[in-house]
Amino acid sequence: MIVWVNGASGAGKTSAARELLDLLPGSTLYDPEVVGTGLGQLLPEKRLQEVTDFQDLPVWRRLVVDTAAALLQEVGGVLVVPWTLLRQEYRDEMFGGLASRGIVVRHVLLDPGETILHERLALREAAEEQPAKGLPAYLDALPWLSTDAYVIRTTRLTPRQTAERIAEALRQGVGRCDIVQTPEPTAETVASGVLLFDEHDRVLLVDPTYKPGWEFPGGVVERGEAPAQAGLREVSEELGIELAVVPRLLVVDWEPPSPPGYGGMRLLFDGGRIPAADAARLLLPGAELRGWRFVTEDEAAALLPPVRLDRLRWALRARERGIPINLEAGRSVE
Repeated sequence: MIVWVNGASGAGKTSAARELLDLLPGSTLYDPEVVGTGLGQLLPEKRLQEVTDFQDLPVWRRLVVDTAAALLQEVGGVLVVPWTLLRQEYRDEMFGGLASRGIVVRHVLLDPGETILHERLALREAAEEQPAKGLPAYLDALPWLSTDAYVIRTTRLTPRQTAERIAEALRQGVGRCDIVQTPEPTAETVASGVLLFDEHDRVLLVDPTYKPGWEFPGGVVERGEAPAQAGLREVSEELGIELAVVPRLLVVDWEPPSPPGYGGMRLLFDGGRIPAADAARLLLPGAELRGWRFVTEDEAAALLPPVRLDRLRWALRARERGIPINLEAGRSVE
């Protein structure tokens, strides 16, 4: 298990985490800062200058997850991770990566309040003789953090008292991130997505909890399963909608391997229009999806990662023409 102690810079995460080690026998402190330090010595200076935060490096996020899994395999018990994680897409990627390895995450947020954070950051700024950063980003992230993590108000708490509150929360079972466990692929996969539309021809996108960016309803085709039937099954499981007609193929896209991913075949089907009454009754599995919305093609550009956006655009063209389109890496080969 991992106890992820989140909060703004100056919230007292590391002090509380160290106290928590005494309250959780067999626990180990894991500070992702060491991953950043190592990358600072390994990556070319040019690459390091392209980012202002190690978290913006995909390799950092992968290594934090891989190192956590390796540590747990080596020492067992509980890893206590004091680290500020404010971007929801990074949370999805990293917590999803941990879930795919069967690792339970308890997410705790330490919130001393804006006034105290201002005071602590001002003291840090004076001591380090440089501007303190991070409070605006924390305040922007607070709405989603407050729903994702178990919040502990630490305004009048010492580090020890904060640790005791965390330990009590763990005993009560709160703060658990019940993310769907999607095993890491070990070879190429075939995946089926289904495009569903409203009466304005806007397409339905869903927001997974276990990976960054929005997505189409769908998933990996299981052994012995027809791709179109896999799309029907996924729509039923994810949204509670039973499609009466087998969806029509729009796009076949070969996704090349991109380590650590293996790539494979990606298919998009046309699931047709959803009546407004059915859309109002959509049921989302909380461990897998946190939200849904109908969007235009232009609106989708702000939500989908580039490869999925390319796939959507070609699928919409195929829907207009009435014939499927063959793609390789998001580009038409016809």
